[in-house]
Order: sequence, then structure tokens, then C-alpha cells
Amino acid sequence: MLTIDVAVLLAVIVFLRLRRRTEARSRFDEKLTVVVVLALGVLIAPTPAGQGLLNILGQVAGGVTQAGR
Repeated sequence: MLTIDVAVLLAVIVFLRLRRRTEARSRFDEKLTVVVVLALGVLIAPTPAGQGLLNILGQVAGGVTQAGR
């Protein structure tokens, strides 16, 4: 039996949706992409990879804030 992690499936969907040209998207299409990306974020956030990404982004944001002073 083949099993696919839901987060991986959503990541593939996001990748395919974002490859399309911007001009070809309707408002509904853009809203659907946002919902899928938010769902992906909710699934990734509690994982160790999500926590590591949050840590890295926090350090980058802190560095940018300090560089702007």
C-alpha cells in the first residue's frame, strides 16, 4: 500500500500552482492557493523541520532589524 504524507502532497500542489503564470489566475484561484499554503504551514509548523525553519527565519529577521538601526 502506497502512503503519501499530506504535507508533501500539499507542497507538490503549491509548487505546481505557483508555477503557473500570474495573468492566468482568477481571484478564486488566488484565494485557493492562499488556503492551500496556509494549510501546508499548519501541517509543517509543529514538526522539527518547521521549528528549524521558524528559528532560521527568526534569526534572519533579527539580523535585518539590527542592520536597519
